[in-house]
Amino acid sequence: MSKKKLDFSPNDFVVYPAHGVGKVVSVEKQEVAGFDLELFVISFEKDKMTLRVPTHKATEVGMRALATPDIVAHAMKTLRGKAKVKKAMWSRRAQEYEQKINSGDLIAIAEVVRDLHRKDDQREQSYSERQLYEAALERLTREIAAVAGNDEVAAGEEIASVLVSRAA
Repeated sequence: MSKKKLDFSPNDFVVYPAHGVGKVVSVEKQEVAGFDLELFVISFEKDKMTLRVPTHKATEVGMRALATPDIVAHAMKTLRGKAKVKKAMWSRRAQEYEQKINSGDLIAIAEVVRDLHRKDDQREQSYSERQLYEAALERLTREIAAVAGNDEVAAGEEIASVLVSRAA
């Protein structure tokens, strides 16, 4: 299997599975242990974090371009669906939710938001449930905002209105 090198340029938005949406600041060359390495320098402004990813490893680690409008539409459709909550123990479900969030897959992230979203009148969420919900919601919001080229507030409102309007 050939390693396809991803082609990103400075100012491109990318999605890094474990951190969500970041922006390519530059592509730099560094010498590491006598080898020349080409690196994507990615900034995650919200987290005040910079990541350097070897360009030849980007695909392997799951780095990808922003979702297409089709995928965003599919994610929004997923949000409208009925929550699917398995009967497994919470620790097992929490692990699955976390894997979905860190997969970098927008549809999987939308499933977590859908499954953990609570209407005001529903039972209280545990702290860990709330944490996972907020992490998934933030990932979803950031990427939808980046794809639409608008701010996170607008994307957040769009997501909230979908969640509120969906079938009870």
